[in-house]
Amino acid sequence: MTQVIVERNESFESALKRFNKKVQQDRVLSEVRRRRFYEKPSVLRKKKKAAKRRKSRKQTRKSMRD
Repeated sequence: MTQVIVERNESFESALKRFNKKVQQDRVLSEVRRRRFYEKPSVLRKKKKAAKRRKSRKQTRKSMRD
């Protein structure tokens, strides 16, 4: 659980800014978006395989360029 302790003379805006930054770092929102709808295991495997393929292509292009 993400927590931000508000200091005594701290404004609401700065506390909210710190909270938003902490949520971004903890990747809470991306996890919520990912789990918003159920995905079948086969769909997850396809997505993972496609991401792996994209990463491989990107690395190949990068190594060709160097």
